[in-house]
Amino acid sequence: MKIEEAAVPFTLGKILFSRGEMPMREPYQNEPFTDFTISDRIDEFQEALRKVESELGKEYLIKIGADRIETTTKRRSINPSQTTQLVGIVSQADQALAHKAILAAAAAFDHWKRIAPSARSRMLYKAAAILRRRKHEFSAWLVYEAGKTWAEADADTAEAIDFMEYYGREMERLSERQPLVPYPGEDNELFYIPLGVGVIIPPWNFPLAIMVGMTMAAIVAGNTVVLKPASATAVIAAKFMELLEEAGLPDGVVNFLPGSGTEIGDYLVEHPLTRFICFTGSREVGLRINEKAAIVQQDQKWIKRVVAEMGGKDTIIVDEDADLDLAAEAITASAFGYAGQKCSACSRAVVLEAAYDAVIAKVIERTKLLKVGKANELSSHIGPVIDERAYFSILKYIEVGRSEGTVVYGGSKGASGGYFIEPTIIKDVEPYARISQEEIFGPVLAFIRAANFEAAIDIANNTEYGLTGAVISRDRSKLEQAREQFHVGNLYFNRKCTGALVGVQPFGGFNMSGTDSKAGGRDYLLLFMQSKVVTERF
Repeated sequence: MKIEEAAVPFTLGKILFSRGEMPMREPYQNEPFTDFTISDRIDEFQEALRKVESELGKEYLIKIGADRIETTTKRRSINPSQTTQLVGIVSQADQALAHKAILAAAAAFDHWKRIAPSARSRMLYKAAAILRRRKHEFSAWLVYEAGKTWAEADADTAEAIDFMEYYGREMERLSERQPLVPYPGEDNELFYIPLGVGVIIPPWNFPLAIMVGMTMAAIVAGNTVVLKPASATAVIAAKFMELLEEAGLPDGVVNFLPGSGTEIGDYLVEHPLTRFICFTGSREVGLRINEKAAIVQQDQKWIKRVVAEMGGKDTIIVDEDADLDLAAEAITASAFGYAGQKCSACSRAVVLEAAYDAVIAKVIERTKLLKVGKANELSSHIGPVIDERAYFSILKYIEVGRSEGTVVYGGSKGASGGYFIEPTIIKDVEPYARISQEEIFGPVLAFIRAANFEAAIDIANNTEYGLTGAVISRDRSKLEQAREQFHVGNLYFNRKCTGALVGVQPFGGFNMSGTDSKAGGRDYLLLFMQSKVVTERF
C-alpha cells in the first residue's frame, strides 16, 4: 500500500481517514521492558532466537528507490559471541551507487514533502505497531549481530518503538498552527517545512533504536534520506528496511546504502544535493563530517546542517555521605551494561576520600556476580565487544591502565570463540591519565580520588566531552551545586548515568559529545525542518 497525494480518503492500517484528520490517540507512553523472570516470556524469547538462528547467513541487497542491487563487493557480518557464525552477507555500495541513492531520494522528496504531516505520522505508528508485534524477533537479531544480552536487546527494541510513537505525536503537534503575537490588520502564520535530502549515519551500539530514531525523525518531518548503516550491524538495518516496506513506505523515501565509510562516507556528506547529515559515532568521524559539510560545493544552494552525537567520557561522583550501596549499584550497572559500549557509560568513578575504599569494595563485590558469556544465553550479564578491532583496542587500554593505576579486578580476556573481555576495575588513577581522558568504549572503569566535592566537580568537567554524568549524594546543597556546575547534557542524581528514556530524558551532550541534539525531546524534529512565516495584510 502506498500513501497517495490525492485529497481523497486513503487507508492506513485498518482506519479510514481523509487528509488532515487524526484519530483521538492515547497519550505517549514508553514501551514496557520485557520481564525475563516470567517463564512464558523466556519461552517466547527463546523461540525468537531459534527463528532468527534459522535465518542466519542470508544475503542482503542495497535498496535504491524501487531497485534492489547486488554488488560484487560484499561484507560478512558475524556473531561477536561466536565468531565462526555468519549472521549475513551484505552488498556494499560504491560512489556511483551513492550518487544514484542521493538522486533517488531527491526525486522522492518532491512527492513526500507534499504528504500531509498527519499521514507521515501514521506511517510511524504503523511501523511501530509492526515492530511491537515482532519485538522479540528484532531483539534476537540484536543478540546475534550486536552481541546484546537479552535485557539490553529488549531495551534497544523498546526504544526504537518509543522513537516512532513519540516523533509521530511530535509531528502532529508541530503541524498545528503555531502561536504568534497577534497584529491588527494582518494574518501571520508560522509553519514548518522539511529540509530535503538527508544522510543518516547511525552507530553499531544501538543499531536499531538510534538508527530508527534518526531515520524516522527525518522522514516524519517530510525529508527523504540515504541510510548508511554501521558496517558491523547492517543486517539489523536491512531487516528494518523490510519492515518499512511492510508498513507501506513509498520507494525512495529511505534508501538503504551499506558501504564502508572510506568508500562512500565523504562522498555522501559532500554531495551538493545533501541538505543535512545526522550522525552518531566517534568524535573523530563526527568532526570530519562537520568539516566536510561546511565546504560549499559547486551548485550547492544551502548551508548543510549537521546533527551529531559523538560519544563521552562519563563520570559518576560519589559524595562522602552517599548511600554507598546505591552508589555501587549505579556505578556497576553504568560501567558494565552492554560491556561498557555505550556513549553514556560510566568510565570514571570519582569518589570522595572518606568513601573511596568502601565504594571500590562494593563495586568489586557486585562485579564478581556478573557472568561474561554468549549473548544468546539468558544467564549472561555481559556479552562480547563488537568486533576484533574493538577487542584489541580495549585490551591495549587495559595495559595502559596497569601503568596508570592498580587493576583490582578483571583485566584479562574472556573465553575464546568470541570477543569477550572481563569487566575491569582500575583504582588510584590520576584525573588526567589517558584512561581518565580517552574514550575506551569497553568494560573498563577507572576510580579517581577527590579531596572534596568541589574537586570532584572539577575532575568530572576536565575532559573534552560533556554527555552524561551522575551524582550520588544525600546533601541537597551539593546536588544543587552539581545541577549548576556539572557540565553535561544529561545529569542524573542518585541513579545510574545510562538508560535515558524517550520523552522522559531527552538525550544529547555538550562540547565534543556533539551538538546537544536532544534525541527523544520536543526540540529534536526542529533539527530536520525550517520555519516559514507568511504575512497577509487585510
